[in-house]
Amino acid sequence: MFFILTMGSVIGLQAQYTESDWEERDQWMQTEKLLNLMEIGSGNKVGDIGSHEGYLSMHLARKVLPDGRVYAVDVRSDRLETLRSNANDRGLKNIITILGDYDDPKLPEKELDAIFIIDTYHEMKAYEKILQDVRRALKPGGKVMILEKLKSWVKGKDRDVQVASHSLGPEYVRNELRQAGFEITLEITDHGDWEKEKDKQMWVVIAKKPN
Repeated sequence: MFFILTMGSVIGLQAQYTESDWEERDQWMQTEKLLNLMEIGSGNKVGDIGSHEGYLSMHLARKVLPDGRVYAVDVRSDRLETLRSNANDRGLKNIITILGDYDDPKLPEKELDAIFIIDTYHEMKAYEKILQDVRRALKPGGKVMILEKLKSWVKGKDRDVQVASHSLGPEYVRNELRQAGFEITLEITDHGDWEKEKDKQMWVVIAKKPN
């Protein structure tokens, strides 16, 4: 995708509606670094799965201007309504909102250069199907980024225990991406602390759809 789908809408992101809140998140999530790792630029079509109220979608929209497009996906219409309001306030006209299902982000096929799934993958019970949907949405060579947090008290636990704590380890996602036909291109095991909380370590996996 590189698109950021906001299925993580139901997931534990706190509402962050103001620019000052987002500026703080820019720092602890190292957002510019994430965008650079995905090589997002003018004219790209990207997805944001679990877009919530649009934090990442706004960043993406500015990066892909003037000819690019952002598909912002969430499972809650109220969050998408807030996203549209936030985009309008910022004069961003290149964001398309999609009300997804819990097992279907409803992205267009073979159109996206990149997809972002930020702090959302652990909420996806139908992750195997969704990864196939992501693969179909990407162009050949397109990339997906998954960022999650691994809480210290569930490190080394099985998948169900981690998910119950709104957390997930990279070893599960790495294997699931490979099983879905992706090639892992980059892993970052320690991307800092989620919301600056020392017991919530962020990690990142980037994978690509084969050409």
